[in-house]
Amino acid sequence: MTNAALHVARTGLDAQNEKMRVIANNLANVNTTGFKRDRANFETLAYQQITAPGAQSTDQNKYATGLNLGSGVLIQGTARIDTQGSMQITGNSLDLAIQGQGFFQVLKPDGTTGYTRDGSFSRTADGNVVNSAGMALQPPIQIPDNATGITIGADGTVSVTAQGQAQPSIVGKIQTVRFTNPSGLQADGDNLLSESAASGAPQVGDAGTDGRGTIAQGSLESSNVDITEELVDMIETQRAYEVNSKVIKATDEMLQTANQQL
Repeated sequence: MTNAALHVARTGLDAQNEKMRVIANNLANVNTTGFKRDRANFETLAYQQITAPGAQSTDQNKYATGLNLGSGVLIQGTARIDTQGSMQITGNSLDLAIQGQGFFQVLKPDGTTGYTRDGSFSRTADGNVVNSAGMALQPPIQIPDNATGITIGADGTVSVTAQGQAQPSIVGKIQTVRFTNPSGLQADGDNLLSESAASGAPQVGDAGTDGRGTIAQGSLESSNVDITEELVDMIETQRAYEVNSKVIKATDEMLQTANQQL
């Protein structure tokens, strides 16, 4: 029985250690543009059924509750919290933020599409709009060399003003993507997410339509990490880890007592 208690306490230590890693990652990305915090979800391990509820205790009586002994806990998964981050006004014409649901699309080096909330774009020497890692925005947008001003509408329409021209000309349209289950997207690093079986298929369209958010030019979306909330979670996790450590110590002392008395 005491050996089983050691095992249960060990699973508690492992689970709290993994939760602390999730919290650490959230805090490390507090200044990452468009970052969405993760939450660790716990679940119980299998139960050992000693006595089934409703089993006969005698010919005339039944057990009301039974006897089930748990075998511990584990981290079932992490859920991405997709609440809106605050907007930081930068004034940069190619800094973009999505107000509401949706993601920008970029072309990854392997030819697949990556999805991101990080709208810190820039222009290459040949006029292509790319993210900070040099991945091209999809669909491609090319800014003419003689452009003196760039305007991006809430629906993603990109128009430029060129020298000697009174009227701006449209050079493309930024489309955004939404998913049925955005929390199911696979995190790839570099502020990128990729489609998974859990996320559903990408639903591409104009910003501001079919549940997709609008685009705000000259702004970036901050991380949605709340430092105070993470610190409270960190303290709770530390206390839970300490309690599981004490269970191991107490169980060890019980085993020593049993050995000495036998």
